[in-house]
Amino acid sequence: MADPIDTSRNRFPDADVAAVYRVIAERRDMRHFLPDPVDPALLGRLLWAAHHAPSVGYMQPWRFIRITDRGLRERMHTLVDAERRATARALGEREEEFMHLKVEGLLEAAEVVVVALSDGREKHVFGRRTLPEMDLASVACAIQNMWLAARAEGIGLGWVSIFDPVALAELLHMPAGARPVAILCIGHVEAFYPRPMLEIHQWAERMPLETVVFENGWRAEAPLPSAV
Repeated sequence: MADPIDTSRNRFPDADVAAVYRVIAERRDMRHFLPDPVDPALLGRLLWAAHHAPSVGYMQPWRFIRITDRGLRERMHTLVDAERRATARALGEREEEFMHLKVEGLLEAAEVVVVALSDGREKHVFGRRTLPEMDLASVACAIQNMWLAARAEGIGLGWVSIFDPVALAELLHMPAGARPVAILCIGHVEAFYPRPMLEIHQWAERMPLETVVFENGWRAEAPLPSAV
């Protein structure tokens, strides 16, 4: 009988494994920033982490636009604020509650990076023939990589998705077919929220794990999240 395989031979040291789980648990969507600048080398490391994300068919559909022009940042803020108000109206009875939430830090964060889908994505068929949205999934992986790296570095990051993508694409002179996915606010913070901000403000709660894990098929009785 062959010797049993040592399942730990590819495992990282315990401290490294614990650090990975800790950064996942303590990652926060930050909205409050200090004005201190971010070291360019640190920003470079965050972009490196994003660029080393997995992508379907190795298509690497992400593009990163660093916003260094203050006037451009202010025009972006105007777009976000317009959509913020439209979102509030669409929420009906929760409009006032939503308007009290801080949903972005565009004017305060040291760095603003727009993450976009590249143009020409239709030529990538590998992994996308029946699931063309996998380009978006790949970009989301890049953002998550950057988010976790930022938290490990002690840098706050907030993902802003409240904007008109067509208007932002025009503002940033994106080519036809390219599409903005996220505005990332990045910078130093006084402290990280002890819990997700929307939990703190009682907007929503994390669903229990057992309600989202099924076996051998969809469990029809699983509760659905509220439509907000």
